[in-house]
Parts: sequence; structure tokens; C-alpha cells
Amino acid sequence: MEGVFALGSNGSGQLGVGHKEDVSVPKQVEFNQALHNDPITQVAAGGNHTILITASGNAYWSGDSSNGCCGIIKDEDKGDIRPIFRKVCLLSSSDMGPIMYAACTWDTTIFVAGDENNKATRVCSCGGTEGLGGNPVYMPDFPPVGTVVTSLAAGFRHAVVVLDNGDVYGWGNGKKGQLGRLEDGTDARGIVNKPQKISDIPFKVAKAVCCQYTTCLIAEPGDGRILTLGADKWNLTSHAPPEIPSWKAVTASWGNIYILKRDGMLVAWGRDDHGQSPPPGLSEISHIAAGSEHVVALTEAGDVLAWGWGEHGNCGPHTDEKFGDVKGRWNVLASLKNLPEGWSITAIGAGCATSWINITTEGILL
Repeated sequence: MEGVFALGSNGSGQLGVGHKEDVSVPKQVEFNQALHNDPITQVAAGGNHTILITASGNAYWSGDSSNGCCGIIKDEDKGDIRPIFRKVCLLSSSDMGPIMYAACTWDTTIFVAGDENNKATRVCSCGGTEGLGGNPVYMPDFPPVGTVVTSLAAGFRHAVVVLDNGDVYGWGNGKKGQLGRLEDGTDARGIVNKPQKISDIPFKVAKAVCCQYTTCLIAEPGDGRILTLGADKWNLTSHAPPEIPSWKAVTASWGNIYILKRDGMLVAWGRDDHGQSPPPGLSEISHIAAGSEHVVALTEAGDVLAWGWGEHGNCGPHTDEKFGDVKGRWNVLASLKNLPEGWSITAIGAGCATSWINITTEGILL
């Protein structure tokens, strides 16, 4: 069937499949309203909540919304306890354009929406603590006038934004150095309550990704210089390659960084105690998504693969009995060859022990 499918951890209903039991086989998620040919293009996942963004810029939430991390709960949803996806409501949402990016810390969601000119210049944070919270909180002076957000990422309790001029701003918990050195002199090794520019970056940044306590910045393809900030646990900073000019996509788990090259090969470093490193013999990959401790990959042949820590079923039903690992190999979660002709796997996602697959007959690009 056409739609978005999910599997994995579901104790708070974050999969949106109508119940709160973990799922090890992809199950179609439910919405309280029809999407009307508006396919899911992005997944953002916190510890116990999930945000889905559609091609038209709508956002939907499911999971634990008790601290405001999913926006304002509408009156008609307060009495409905079914764990399904519902449309996100933000304060003064009538003034916002389409939602272009979302990222989640453990208990926060940051949204970036379009302005009246459909440019990504409106930033809002919902839920959480330590400088990331509010219910919701808008940032009227960010990004700086004349700039546009091009990349948004979040770690366990910090967030990082890249602007179209290559500048990088961060806020939240910087106690491990994941916010680098702030240009205004604020002590980054503490709680930073609003976006502050990160200084001493020797190149124009194109993309940022966040591990639990580490931030990775990369220059545009063709340059590909890499800078990592923060904790060096799992050798995340000391083992980072100096550059990967041929990169296509970058993603990060809590303890790993993964860079997909244009030739479909994967470069990765970091934690491997549960099989988080890429297994040998991988086919050419077209898209990649990292969850907290596992990876979901879409191959050029149309197979959705998963490996790493799958104790909640997020890597499928076939895992190591003791730890729930998929180590040194992968599981196939879905395959194009099992779908009717004309159908496509158009998006994948990964969260905190959750995995996501979007299947459509329309065929949009990620």
C-alpha cells in the first residue's frame, strides 16, 4: 500500500501506528486526516516523539507531546488518545509559510519555515529545556537579515544551523564542546540560550550533522573539508578524515558519522559495539539515514537495508538474541522488487530506535 511505514521503538506511540507496542516488521502509520497526495519527504525523531514533513511543507506529530515538543495540541486532539499522526499547530502558524526543515533533540523540536517569499527564515523551537525550550518559542532576530537557513541538525540537547553564506550558529547544551567557540565570547561550554555564531571555522560550511555530544561540519562538494567539534568519545573527532570532496550526503547517529560519496560508497567512523559500522559487501547506496544507534540505507537497486543496534525491532526481526544487534551484515526491510510496477521507495528515515520508509506511486525525489 502507498504511504509511510514504520518499525521499532513505540512505547510512547512515536510510530503512529495506532498502538504502543514495538514493531519489528514495517507497519503503515495512521493519520487523523488524509494527506491528499502529499507524500512524506523528511523524518525528524526525538527520544519519544516523531515529526513527519510532507512535500508541500505540512508537518505531523505522534508520540509523547506532554512537554510541548510537538507544538500546541489542538482541542479536538486532547480527548483523542489514539497514537496516530496529527497536524502540527504552532503559535501564529497563519504567519508561517511551509515547514522546510525539522530536527529533534531528545525532547525538543526545532522547525524552520518559509516566510512570505517562501525563503527559510523563520525558526521556532518547541518543548525541552537548557536553552532549547518554550511552547513554542519563535526567534524574531534569527537568522540574520539577508540570510537563509540551508541546513538544520540536532544532537541530544544541542542544535546547529547552517546559513546560505556558510556561517554556522548553535545553541543548547555545549558542555562537551559541541558548540565550538562562539564569536560573541559567550562560554560555549555551558547552556547557550539562543543561536550564537560559531567562530574559527576555516571554510564555508554546506552541511552540519550532530551526534549525541559532537557536531560535524562539512564544506560543499568539491571542497569537502571536515571539522568536528565536541566529545572525542568513539574517536569522533580524532579519526575524522580531513576532507571528502566527493560527498553526496552526510548523516550521524549518537556515536557515528556517515558520509555517502557520489559513487554510492559509504565512509564512516565512530562506535561499533553493536554493529553500527557499515558491514562489508554493501551494494551501491543512493540514500542514507542514521538513527540513535542504527542505520537505514536505500540501495540503487531499491532495497532498504538496516544494520546496527536493533533491540526494539528497528532493524527488523532477525537480530542477535542477546543484544538485538545486526552486526557485520544487514537486514532487508523492504525491496522495490516486491512492489507493483510503477511504485517507488521515495524516502527513508531513522530515529531513536525507529526506522521509516515512504512508498508512493507518484515518485518524488528526496
